[in-house]
Amino acid sequence: MSSEGFLKEVQAIGEKFLLKLQKLPKAEPVEIASFSVVLLFIVTVLVLTIIACSCCCYSCCGSDRHPDPRHRNSQVRPAAH
Repeated sequence: MSSEGFLKEVQAIGEKFLLKLQKLPKAEPVEIASFSVVLLFIVTVLVLTIIACSCCCYSCCGSDRHPDPRHRNSQVRPAAH
């Protein structure tokens, strides 16, 4: 899919979303609840993605500046018989 086709698809989804938001005050309670669940799912996925990326960036980039003495490499030697 080309970038132009992708942009058109995103725009179409955005327009459907806005149309759904405009019709929401007149919608039935079941439709409002299902829309809220879908919206909550999307927000949860975005928040968890941001948390995961920030933890990953901290462990990759942040540990160089502040080395943790608990994470030192230690050599394991075989036990003598």
